[in-house]
Amino acid sequence: MNGTFDIVSLNHYLLVGGMLFALGMIGFTVRRNLIIMFLCTEMMFQGVIVTLVAFSRYHMNFDGQVFVIFVLTIAAAEAALALGLVVLLFRRRHTLDAEAWSTMKG
Repeated sequence: MNGTFDIVSLNHYLLVGGMLFALGMIGFTVRRNLIIMFLCTEMMFQGVIVTLVAFSRYHMNFDGQVFVIFVLTIAAAEAALALGLVVLLFRRRHTLDAEAWSTMKG
């Protein structure tokens, strides 16, 4: 282990990852704006990524970091699709409130 990682221990990284995930979960459940909900899911995702990188660095196995790069690539594509979907939903009902989409037609 190098000196920098010893000063900031694995617990600190796990705490930051857990806090990001918890804040994202709270925001997703409390807020009703589609864009805010989307950003909260991204925050939860970043919390998981911080945890993956911390465990990877702690165990000196770089497979976790490579997996994170792969996951970030997939997340970028997912973000583009989700934002496109939010724009489409906004154009149909002229609101970003999630309650407007709570009933399904069929």
